[in-house]
Amino acid sequence: MTLRSTITAFALLAGTALATAQTVVVTPEQEVVVREYVKTNPVVVERPSNFELVVGAIIPDILKPGELADNTLETKYQYVVIDGRTALIDPETRAIVHIMD
Repeated sequence: MTLRSTITAFALLAGTALATAQTVVVTPEQEVVVREYVKTNPVVVERPSNFELVVGAIIPDILKPGELADNTLETKYQYVVIDGRTALIDPETRAIVHIMD
């Protein structure tokens, strides 16, 4: 495999992963449930100075997210509150999949 092919394959895989991270849909009703759960079970963390809170970002290992209750959303996510915003995290990849203001 040439270097160009390797780079192209990597770019396609990275783009697919990012697109997948951005396709999580949380309905307004689900957001209400998540907000209520987070309000009673807060996991507030301080944002590291070199970390940008955006969908697709991988949370650093120093941040310890909480687990959403099984009945909160159809898919199991973790969460943290950073800078007053709740971030839903894919527990397998540690990628932020949804941010609620």
